[in-house]
Amino acid sequence: MFIQLFRKIHTYRGESAFSTWLHRLTANLVLMHLRRKKPISISLDEIDGSDEGDDRPQKEIGAPDPRLTGLVDRLTLQSAIEQLPRGYREIFTLYDVHGYDHREIAKILGRSVGNSKSQLHKARKRLRELLQEYRATARDAIARQRATLSRLSPVNTLTEISAK
Repeated sequence: MFIQLFRKIHTYRGESAFSTWLHRLTANLVLMHLRRKKPISISLDEIDGSDEGDDRPQKEIGAPDPRLTGLVDRLTLQSAIEQLPRGYREIFTLYDVHGYDHREIAKILGRSVGNSKSQLHKARKRLRELLQEYRATARDAIARQRATLSRLSPVNTLTEISAK
């Protein structure tokens, strides 16, 4: 990290706080490291547990995939940010995404520091509301899918047939 800092210090233009620039440099290094990582390949035999001698807990087919859940969460957050009013979105993005402080934001947007703080508070509040709405909608959709699947389950169908 310190070597990269030494190599990239000439790119610091002084338009924002040094800490903001350093944070961005660090984030970029992490992203580049993650991009270079090779994807993990897993055989289908390992997933479905066909190897009986294995004592490891097996992955259940159809179970939620945490990697996809994270992707859905990022897409939901991005969608919620896009629904914010323009002023809220600008200040939220400058402060929470790019790391500018309120003085810098006030200077960039030509507003007061108090306005920046107030708009950020309102933006975060609205984001929480939007994300709660998304969560409630997703819970309802999952409940409907489970109800549908339970009605279509082969076990239920066989039980109904044998009861006749």
